[in-house]
Amino acid sequence: MIDEIKGLHHVTSMASDARANNAFFTGPLGLRRVKKTVNFDAPEVYHLYYGDEAGTPGSVMTYFPFPGMKRAPRGTGEVGTTVFSVPEGSLGWWRERIGGEEEESFGQRRLGFDGPDGERFALVEDAGDDRAPWTADVPADQAIRGFHSASMRVRDGGATGELLRFMGYEEEGRDGATTRFVMPGGNGADRIDVETLPGAAEAGQGAGSVHHIAFATPDRASQLEVRKALLDTGYQVTPVIDRDYFWAIYFRTPGGVLFEVATNEPGFDRDEDAAHLGEALKLPAQHEHLRPALERHLQPIG
Repeated sequence: MIDEIKGLHHVTSMASDARANNAFFTGPLGLRRVKKTVNFDAPEVYHLYYGDEAGTPGSVMTYFPFPGMKRAPRGTGEVGTTVFSVPEGSLGWWRERIGGEEEESFGQRRLGFDGPDGERFALVEDAGDDRAPWTADVPADQAIRGFHSASMRVRDGGATGELLRFMGYEEEGRDGATTRFVMPGGNGADRIDVETLPGAAEAGQGAGSVHHIAFATPDRASQLEVRKALLDTGYQVTPVIDRDYFWAIYFRTPGGVLFEVATNEPGFDRDEDAAHLGEALKLPAQHEHLRPALERHLQPIG
């Protein structure tokens, strides 16, 4: 069993408009934009990161906003709902701010709502979450702490559950067709829900869909241990890839969801002062020569 994974690192989704995406996460949700950069493989497209003050692993939602991208059909083989943690007693405040519908899941109150491209989110009250929030636009008594959990939709939950156990998660309980797994001693973003939908169609990729979900490991040495364990178990895992702010490996799960394992190092302050994260356009070294063209092409978002 792998013991180097500590919970979620980030969740990366697709969007259709950079300005609307930025306005939603830094406005109503009150997160900090911690990095404004570009997609490594498509530099004409932003890669935007939102999170707490430092972009702590377990708090970071990231987006590839492809202008005009069509919305994706929902289904299995994807992350269906990304859930953020908020303080106990704050859901009424959030409902006044963003709307949504109150729900209950695994005995916890939560507020479900949609993002700009129809992507599904929820806020869940978690009295035990003591992570420090970003409070520039939302009071500390209400502000998002980071991820609480992510819910995956799969046709067969057995193989996905086996993988999560191998990664160090333990089954915590069941609620209808959904099984919850928890990472003991995790980073706060330490729950994964697996919803089994045997007859559902497969999801498509497009605006509002999650491209991949990333799990956190402390450093490159622990990441290499994870990679070796996955390879030894038969998974097809990419080589380690330098993503400037973390090192990454990727593999496709039996349920069809793309998993990443990312390092906590070096962090988002490697090329910006902590007080000014996310303000300037930062480019990977291989794309720096494109800066004049990219600055003309990319939609201004402030």
